[in-house]
Amino acid sequence: MLAGWERRATRDGGALYCSAMIHAGPEVSVVVPIFNERDNLIELTEKIRTALGDTAWEIIYVDDDSPDRSAELARELAAQDSRVRCVQRIGRRGLSSACVEGMLASSAPYLAVIDGDLQHDESLLPHMLTELKAGQLDMVVGSRYVQGGGTGDWDAKRLRLSKLGTRFSRVLVPDQLTDPMSGFFMMRRAVFDAAVHDLSTIGTKILTDLFASTAQPLRFKELPYSFRLRTAGDSKLDSLTRWEYAMLLLDKLAGHIIPVRFIAFCIVGALGVGVHFAVLTPLLQFAHVRFPAAQAAATICAMTFNFAVNNVLTYRDQRLRGWRWLRGWLSFNLACSVGAFMNVGLATYLNEISGTRYLAALGGIAVGAAWNYAVTKRFTWNSSQA
Repeated sequence: MLAGWERRATRDGGALYCSAMIHAGPEVSVVVPIFNERDNLIELTEKIRTALGDTAWEIIYVDDDSPDRSAELARELAAQDSRVRCVQRIGRRGLSSACVEGMLASSAPYLAVIDGDLQHDESLLPHMLTELKAGQLDMVVGSRYVQGGGTGDWDAKRLRLSKLGTRFSRVLVPDQLTDPMSGFFMMRRAVFDAAVHDLSTIGTKILTDLFASTAQPLRFKELPYSFRLRTAGDSKLDSLTRWEYAMLLLDKLAGHIIPVRFIAFCIVGALGVGVHFAVLTPLLQFAHVRFPAAQAAATICAMTFNFAVNNVLTYRDQRLRGWRWLRGWLSFNLACSVGAFMNVGLATYLNEISGTRYLAALGGIAVGAAWNYAVTKRFTWNSSQA
């Protein structure tokens, strides 16, 4: 036998030779989704290192191809400490999906999630691990709303929005969970493995997604912490975050019946109707443009609006930029033009055979919308054609 290797029996009676120098894997993986957090990585790494001490730990930074080269620094940290790893994603965006990919890259029996902006209290990590190892819990959540916790320097508006989001989440999470919007928690790997195939991975609220995707109620405990002031980098909280949260709730409630992207696509389409008439009316009444030309201009404006908004909202994780934006706009307009002919043709036919104008119109709209969604999903926002 080679020096430094040991022989181990396999289930079928064969032999497997393993290095006797191989070390056991980490006990806990701390997954940190990052985007433009370069200025925080060194300090966060040191804080987690100090907090977890002699525990067998690892940090997995999942970077969405940050322009500030966060991934480059994360790899430099990994070169200095093998307990630090970096997963860099190209052409994909989203905190929840980043967390999922980080967890899938781990073999640890305990999985933690913490933001990369230093606003969470990493000193809670060993306490979370202790609670889970006691064997009575599936999840430990860092909460801003239990006694002893706090929201830091939040203004009244942000606090009100957080409370509103919590109220909406009650249709998916237990009432006893005070902070379902928290992005700071630790869980058993078995919880993740049981939920992963049903996760929506929409937006940033991965904790809500996990609670809503498990078949059995989770045994959980909340530990208080005070939300810190961000000292470097930019906040990711914006109106699009709230839109994504609404889409997450819709997906968990109705996604098994209607794809949530299709719901968003139809919402944007309805807004596009308003844009169409907002352009058509002044062209006809004030500019005195002939109807065919005015209708054509309004149609192009409405389709451009629909494409641009869908690119930002419905397909935010596959957003097109640069030349790909122009190519996408062309394919979107082409697909929707065909959809418009199908809409009119089917509605006309249904009206002739049924004599019910409004039902015929709805039938045409439904088929046109389904066509537009299916074709643009395949040809306009197909990430494999990047």
